[in-house]
Amino acid sequence: MSETPLAQELTDNTRRLAAARAATVLKPAKTRIFTVSNQKGGVGKTTSSVNLAAALASKGLKVLVIDLDPQGNASTALGVQHQKGVKGTFEVLVDDVPMINLIQRSSTFESLYCLPATIDLAGADITLFEEFSNEERRNRLEASISTMLATMPADKRPDYIFIDCPPSLGLLTVNAFVAANEVLIPIQCEYYALEGLQQLLETIDRIKSNLNPKLRVSTILLTMFDARTKLAGQVADEVRKHFANEVLDAVIPRAVRVSEAPSFGETIMTYDKSSSGAIAYLEAAIEMANKGAHNG
Repeated sequence: MSETPLAQELTDNTRRLAAARAATVLKPAKTRIFTVSNQKGGVGKTTSSVNLAAALASKGLKVLVIDLDPQGNASTALGVQHQKGVKGTFEVLVDDVPMINLIQRSSTFESLYCLPATIDLAGADITLFEEFSNEERRNRLEASISTMLATMPADKRPDYIFIDCPPSLGLLTVNAFVAANEVLIPIQCEYYALEGLQQLLETIDRIKSNLNPKLRVSTILLTMFDARTKLAGQVADEVRKHFANEVLDAVIPRAVRVSEAPSFGETIMTYDKSSSGAIAYLEAAIEMANKGAHNG
């Protein structure tokens, strides 16, 4: 007797989870710094930032998430304090507080840390514009990260830094692009998926030409994939056609459990670690890590 679709899915998930847990993840030779960006909202940007970070931490790597979004959703998902009055990204950017002094350990994994964002960050663009020169205001985050990495013992430095950007192309996002070596773009498998992407790529090219020649789009992650719809497959095919070298094979499904996890101060990697969403993010993290470990 053939398996029902549900039983087949459970069998497949069990096999994939076992393979992912057994997989070796290569440790990068130096810290890989990713900006996770897409000015189009609702594409799974923050969700991907925290879940990829948690997946890598679950494999024993040291990971830091820098929350650069005033909404503080990444801070929430990682279980760190970020209510008004808590010092975090704003103080690093504006007041020169050393980043190492404000980083908090996530409540979920020993090797996962977060620099939190509070609502104060909503005014950072204006403050940076008013108080710093044109060049300095764009390099604040890069300078702070460089100082932190230079002063940390080699065995304490993070293997990965993920900068979770706001859904805009303002000064905060420019700071993230200047600070990073790589850009990770989440693209949802829905109608208008590529809307605004050209503008983002043009911005990245300008940053690369004028401010950060090391910056490159290294990773594109397909999110919110619904295998029941023909459209999702068409969108995935279209993205792969345009970005064959950057798109990961791993695809993140549309899953309720992934959306629920942050309300419990968790990522999907601890909230429901055997779910399809957790397996997909673990597979994506392993692929991303091993694909770029030697040249990140």
